[in-house]
Amino acid sequence: MKTAILGSGLIGRSWAMVFARGGHAVTLWDQDSAQVQKALAHIANTLPDMAAAGLIDDADTVRTRITGAASLAQALSGVGFIQENIVERAEPKQALFAEVEGLAPADAIISSSTSAIMPSIIFGALATRQRCLVSHPLNPPHLAPIVEICGADFTSAGAVSEAKDFMSGCGMSPIEVKREIEGFILNRLQLAVLNESFRLIAEGYVTADDLDKTIKEGLALRWSFMGPIETIDLNAPNGVADYLERYGPTIRRVGDSQAAAAPWPHAIGAMLEAERRAAVPREKLADTTAWRDRRMMALAAHKRDQEKKAPR
Repeated sequence: MKTAILGSGLIGRSWAMVFARGGHAVTLWDQDSAQVQKALAHIANTLPDMAAAGLIDDADTVRTRITGAASLAQALSGVGFIQENIVERAEPKQALFAEVEGLAPADAIISSSTSAIMPSIIFGALATRQRCLVSHPLNPPHLAPIVEICGADFTSAGAVSEAKDFMSGCGMSPIEVKREIEGFILNRLQLAVLNESFRLIAEGYVTADDLDKTIKEGLALRWSFMGPIETIDLNAPNGVADYLERYGPTIRRVGDSQAAAAPWPHAIGAMLEAERRAAVPREKLADTTAWRDRRMMALAAHKRDQEKKAPR
C-alpha cells in the first residue's frame, strides 16, 4: 500500500520507518521542503541501528521504500493511509485536512497524530469524516509499539478496524479508545503519575532523582512487560480479586488523599529544570536522547525474544 506522512518532524520521520518496516511505500511531505531532506537523512542514519538491534531485517530495503514529495497533491496520489504529524494545535490541522479531503482518494484512511485533541474537533467539519481518526503513538513510534486508535461518533467501525489492522501489520500494538476523552488512555495514565510526582517533590517527600529511581528501578521493571492489572493479578496468591480484598481499602484511602491534594505549584518547573540540567546539561540533551533510543532498541529486541517464550 502507498502511504503518506504529512509533517516530517520527530514523529513523522518515525512513522515513516514504521510504515516502511511494514512493507509499505511511504511518501514524506512537509510545508518546509528542507525538513523532508533532514528527515530522510535522519532515517538513513537510524535504520542501520535498528537492523543491528534485530528490529528490521535489512536497512537498505526499508530505506528505499521512503521518498519525499514536492507537493501535497503528489504525496496523496494513490494513497491508502494518511498520517498527519504537524503542530499540536487544532486550527492548523483542520486547515490541512480541508485540503487533504479534496486531494486524497475517497477510500483512504485519514489519521492524525495528536496527544490530546479529540478527533471530533479535528475532523468534525469534513464531509468524509467517517474515514477519519486519531492514531496516537508513544514517542518514538518506531521503537515503542503502542498506538491508540480513537475515532469520533462519526468514525465508521470499518475505518477503526482497518486502521488497527494496518498498524498491526506494521509491527505496532494498537488499542482502541472506545469513546473520546481528552488525552486518550496513555497520556491520562502518564499525567496521573506526573501530577502525583510533582506533588511529592514539591511537598518535600522525595527528590526528583529518587522519584525517577523509584520508577525505573522498581515499577518500570514489571511495567516493561506487563500492565498494572496483570501486575496485581500476580501480587496476591489467588489473583486480582484476592489482591483487592487485601489492599482495596488502602488503594481507596490513598486515592482519596490524592484527589484532595492541593495542585502542585508552578515553581516546580524551575526546581526540576535546575536539578535536571545539573544532571544533564542542555548541550548534552541530544546525546542523551540518542542513548535513550539505543536503550529502547535493545529493550524492544529483548521483549520480542522473551515474548516468544511466554506461557500461553
